[in-house]
Amino acid sequence: MTLSPIFVTLSVVILALIAFIFEWLPVDITAIIVAIVLMLIGLVVPEAGVTPEEGIAGFGNSATITVMAMFILSAAITKTGVIQIVRDWFLKWGGDEPAQQIVVMGAIVGPITAFINNTAVVAIFLPIVEDWCKKRNISPSKLLIPLSFVTILGGMITLIGTSTNILASGVSKKLGYEEFGLFQFTALGVITFFIGLAYLAFFAPKLLPDRKPAAGDLMTDEYGLKDYVTEVVVSPRSSLIGQTLQESEIQRKFDFDVLEIIRNDERFPQPIADRSLAAGDILLVRGTRPELLKIKDERGLDILADVQFGQVETEMTVGEERVAEILILSNSRLVGTTLKDLRFRQRYNATVLAIRRGEELVRERLGKVTLRFGDLLLLQAPKQSIRGLQTTRELLVLEQREMDNLRQDKAWLALAIAVAVVVVAALDWMPILISALVGVVLMVITGCLKPGELYGAVRWDVIFLLAGLIPLGTAMDKSGATEWLAKSLVAAGGSLSGYWILLFFFAATSLLTEILSNNASVVLMLPIAVKVAETLQLNPYAFMFAVTFAASNSFMTPIGYQTNTMVYGPGGYKFLDFFRVGAPLNLLMAIVTPVLIVWLYGLQPN
Repeated sequence: MTLSPIFVTLSVVILALIAFIFEWLPVDITAIIVAIVLMLIGLVVPEAGVTPEEGIAGFGNSATITVMAMFILSAAITKTGVIQIVRDWFLKWGGDEPAQQIVVMGAIVGPITAFINNTAVVAIFLPIVEDWCKKRNISPSKLLIPLSFVTILGGMITLIGTSTNILASGVSKKLGYEEFGLFQFTALGVITFFIGLAYLAFFAPKLLPDRKPAAGDLMTDEYGLKDYVTEVVVSPRSSLIGQTLQESEIQRKFDFDVLEIIRNDERFPQPIADRSLAAGDILLVRGTRPELLKIKDERGLDILADVQFGQVETEMTVGEERVAEILILSNSRLVGTTLKDLRFRQRYNATVLAIRRGEELVRERLGKVTLRFGDLLLLQAPKQSIRGLQTTRELLVLEQREMDNLRQDKAWLALAIAVAVVVVAALDWMPILISALVGVVLMVITGCLKPGELYGAVRWDVIFLLAGLIPLGTAMDKSGATEWLAKSLVAAGGSLSGYWILLFFFAATSLLTEILSNNASVVLMLPIAVKVAETLQLNPYAFMFAVTFAASNSFMTPIGYQTNTMVYGPGGYKFLDFFRVGAPLNLLMAIVTPVLIVWLYGLQPN
């Protein structure tokens, strides 16, 4: 019995969906595995799979290369401090009312995200907003979800606002239609942006609680470290006398971190692993009460019972020592590993005190916790170490970046190159792919970006995700699965008008993108939508725009869009906070966007 190619391909699609939803592996790895499976199937059932050439075609696809080039251009803009220049506008015009703050933030951030990757913009504005909230005694919880949402809305203003838009344009070309123009759906994007911004300004302040203290102490108010950080003294009977911390192995054998050594009122901050201990040394430590009692009995340490936590906390930030929050970004090597495996303390000269993962606070067995994208690390380190962390693109320090780390003298040059890339593409003098690549070369030649920074600038997880998903679209087309699904939907729709079918695709894609990546939603839904439009003799571009906008219409969960994940921990949010603010916004967009598409572009083909 011969298996139907449609059945085989749809089986792969269903298994891929399950793998994406449960995230047994990172989504980019899952996408590559799907491409490999399709190549293997192609050897047995050619109509249901892809050839080796088709399987790796995603790496050379114009959409993939364009997205890669835009990541590099965004990095050059960031490295030269162009975006940091506008922070003064936010500080000047932000005002005291939450509605005004959200409007000003949106007016600044929205136009930026129309041309620069929104995850990069959130990474820059997160510390700025946090610092501004502290100065104004405002809870960051009131502004960080709006920050994420306005970058999502702003990313839909131009073709290059998000990788999803560029991918959709590439799929359009593959289906036999023209690629999207740089400003082809700008009118739609601008209107939906202002509608979304008005909703956020009016409703978000009322719907969002003060999850995070406005200007309170990070540890006592947020991380609950009162029972986890204290002082112990090396007694005359201690077996640690004469040993270094490294030789004693106490930090390896116990859930116990030494943050600082105090000897005769002299403080010895990190690194202290090679410093010998003496009787009377006071150790500032992080550990649970049971672990402290265990090490007290085994190694002869006395717990200073009369120490007040406020005093301990002051000692943690005295001199060159600082306490800071560090956000793990999606392209970080920390994702999927543990602090122990990374030798985090030795690598970064910093000690992690606690981990915030959304609503969850982890304060014990920190070295064994498998780290994820979006985890927020509270750490103590010398000021110089924290400044070093600000230079990496894998971690985000939630305090304003010092301007002397940036190439400010190149700021206007980098901005001029970026504007030239946009203008040349907008005037159709050359495709956006070529203009973006020329821009990359100019950024390197002019020194806005160093050659060694090129590879670190690229979000390789997104590139591999795109490269792995494109063969899935090819297999669905070859097997006839796309056409079969389209005909089934047309038959099920019966006598529904074009508007209601358009609304169905918007709603279906919007729900799908909450559980999948937005790029996966585009690859799966856009070809089906186009087939339905062709069958019903409707405007295919209207359906493509509906799917493209819906794929980025991810507001209901902290995991549906990467910028949501980035603000989840720093805002101290609960999962339902996103649903409380995002579900009405999703519904609002589902109501207005299809109507606007019909009004601006029509349902009948031109």
